[in-house]
Amino acid sequence: MTISKEMSDKAVLLELGSRIARYRLNKNMTQEALAMEAGVSVPTIQRLEKGRSTQLSNFIRVLRALDLFERIDGLAPAPVISPIQQAKMRGKVRQRASLPSKEKQVTPSWSWGDKE
Repeated sequence: MTISKEMSDKAVLLELGSRIARYRLNKNMTQEALAMEAGVSVPTIQRLEKGRSTQLSNFIRVLRALDLFERIDGLAPAPVISPIQQAKMRGKVRQRASLPSKEKQVTPSWSWGDKE
C-alpha cells in the first residue's frame, strides 16, 4: 500500500507500523530483540507496530536498529531556496514568516458564536 495525503493520520500510523513489523520479521528479529537493539521497551515496539502514537525519538531509534535510518532524509528533504529568493535575502537565512498584506487577507464569513 502506498501512503498518500488522502489517508487519515490513523491509517498512516497503521501502515507505518505494519511496515516496521514486516522489516523486523524480514530480519528475523523478535520484538524483544528489536527493542533491545533500539534501546526502547517492548511495549514501545508493540505500540509502533499496532499503529499507535509514540515519541519521534523512539521511531528514529527503531529505524536505526532496522538499518532504515538512511531513508529518513526522504521524510523531510532539505529545502531548496531559489536564486531569486537568495538574492532578495542577501545571504541571510529567514527566521520568521510574515503576515500577508492587508489586501490579501481574507476575513472569515463567520466566527464562533454566530448563528447560520
